[in-house]
Amino acid sequence: MTVPLPPAGAAFLLAQLGAHAAARYGERVAALDLTPAQTGLLRLVMTEPGLNQRDLATRLGVGASTAVALVDGLESRDLLERRRGPHDRRLHALHLTDAGTRAMAEVRTVAMDHDADMTAALDDDERRTLVALLRRVADQQGLPPGVHPGYRALRRQAR
Repeated sequence: MTVPLPPAGAAFLLAQLGAHAAARYGERVAALDLTPAQTGLLRLVMTEPGLNQRDLATRLGVGASTAVALVDGLESRDLLERRRGPHDRRLHALHLTDAGTRAMAEVRTVAMDHDADMTAALDDDERRTLVALLRRVADQQGLPPGVHPGYRALRRQAR
């Protein structure tokens, strides 16, 4: 006797679409010679200039050594810079360089194209509704806005 499979639920569809969207985004930003983790870090520094490395690590949910490695890589490419903190010179404040600002303009275009592609089956009202519903679910699950849970995998890799 064959047992029928249950219909795909919301959690499965979210996981399926999330994996697909993450892979596609990775391919798109690779064309800019960036990884999704790097674009997320640059986005955070862009929205919070002067954020220190310790707070960056906390926000991303990674260890200090992982955050330092990410920052080192972006600093070596002249996309961001460390400056001595204005109130505590032991802390390094992070800022985008001019090249980092230009890179983020390119990332923004890629991200907007990616979002449009991923939601092309929806009209504008449906898209707004979907975003609002997904935000409610993410909030209910305790996910911080703008921080991808994939940084947790970086933390595991650094061990």
